Amino acid sequence: MQKVKLDRIDRRILADLQDDGRMTNVELARRAGISAPPCLRRVRALEEAGFVRGYHAELDPSALGFNVTVFAHVGLNSQAEADLNAFEELVGSWPEVRECHMLAGETDFLLKIVEKDWDSYQQFLTKNLTAAPNVAHVKSSMTIRSAKTTPGVPIKVDVPDEDEE
Repeated sequence: MQKVKLDRIDRRILADLQDDGRMTNVELARRAGISAPPCLRRVRALEEAGFVRGYHAELDPSALGFNVTVFAHVGLNSQAEADLNAFEELVGSWPEVRECHMLAGETDFLLKIVEKDWDSYQQFLTKNLTAAPNVAHVKSSMTIRSAKTTPGVPIKVDVPDEDEE
């Protein structure tokens, strides 16, 4: 992975791709104020440098029958590196778990889990999560509604480049 110094144009490209990954290169170039060929070269350089990890479609869970989102706070019996890695690997095999975050503090992991309904979550909880090796306790918090779900990071486009300061 090569190191890329981000300028205003790169930040504009990243912000626009984050908002709409299906935007055409021509539209992306127009918004960035450059022509299409250098825009495409910049996008490829940003991808190669690891700033862009991939592209995906944002799906509506309820339209697909997933009506329950639960955040599970998981505590483990052991926090040895091998045990943490084993838990992360196991969680990676469960499609219901959409996010897994290791935390500092009382909870070892926070999992975002989507299921069709509450009964499905309870089955997943008892058959998979609480039955998993090294799991000491699980506290479940069911989402009532989501007021904001913005993926990505807050990119500041209109700040001076480092060499302009």
